[in-house]
Amino acid sequence: MAKCFSFTAARDWCYRYSFSNAGLRSSTTDLGDGTVMHVWAPKAHIQSKPTLVLIHGLGANAMWQWNDFISPLMSRFNVYVPDLLFFGDSYTTRPERSEQFQAQCVMRVMESHGVTVMNVVGISYGGFVGYGMAAQFKERVEKLVLCCAGVALEEKDMDEGMFKMKSVEEAVTVLLPQTPEKMRDLLKITFHKPVKSVPSCFLNDFIHVMCTEYLQERKELIQALHKDRKLSDLPKITQPTLIIWGEYDQIFPLELAHRLKRHLGDNAELAIIKNAGHAINVEKPKELYKHLKSFLIDQLPPAKPGNYSNGRKTD
Repeated sequence: MAKCFSFTAARDWCYRYSFSNAGLRSSTTDLGDGTVMHVWAPKAHIQSKPTLVLIHGLGANAMWQWNDFISPLMSRFNVYVPDLLFFGDSYTTRPERSEQFQAQCVMRVMESHGVTVMNVVGISYGGFVGYGMAAQFKERVEKLVLCCAGVALEEKDMDEGMFKMKSVEEAVTVLLPQTPEKMRDLLKITFHKPVKSVPSCFLNDFIHVMCTEYLQERKELIQALHKDRKLSDLPKITQPTLIIWGEYDQIFPLELAHRLKRHLGDNAELAIIKNAGHAINVEKPKELYKHLKSFLIDQLPPAKPGNYSNGRKTD
């Protein structure tokens, strides 16, 4: 019997075409320790442009989360879009599950492309990884943007009722949905105004294509974020940092944005997007891009071809 049409797989193909058409190429690098990293990299790295790394969150692969932003950002940056471990074509046989290890792997794959200095934007879980890059590689991350990334959370926050979900186990069942019912729960807490009445066949298709691979490993990523987490252990990064948050975020409540701003002090600025939930990249892409442009692009000096190495290794 012929295989049924998959809307999710078809859309994934469209995103691949879109990324390629924007000037990116798919690249897979074996880091040599049981770790393989996939990244969308520029077909031609232009020395006069700075580098920007876009890091996705949990859920679908990087293409689904950054597609709307590639073309406008490519005009001013060499844009790199990695798949984090256990998403897309990236994986490891190593046991590490921390965001610090993810950060090291992203930095290593950037090194493999000859890039040593970069700006970083991370959304949700990707913000945890981006923060880890800024903390571990201070001289190599110039600016950082954190979008709805609850890096300032503490393990006790869940016990004290900050979150909709009452335990890590419950969070795992919603953030990694395996049934249409759980997928609807995820949509409800991810979007301020979620789409209603999505047919179960579409939800099942998305789950089958995007949510079943590396399920145990992804559970361990979530568990590692929460276990023994304390604000007092969070390094105070020194890079200029923009914190962007949805006003009605139910996954990482707005209080975590204010907490992070207090933690970082004058090095950080906070922008709150009105009438948005957690998925600000989907609900409010124009507003999100406006903030990215103001922080990352408007402050750039005019490009001078040939004299900006961006830290890329040159002979």
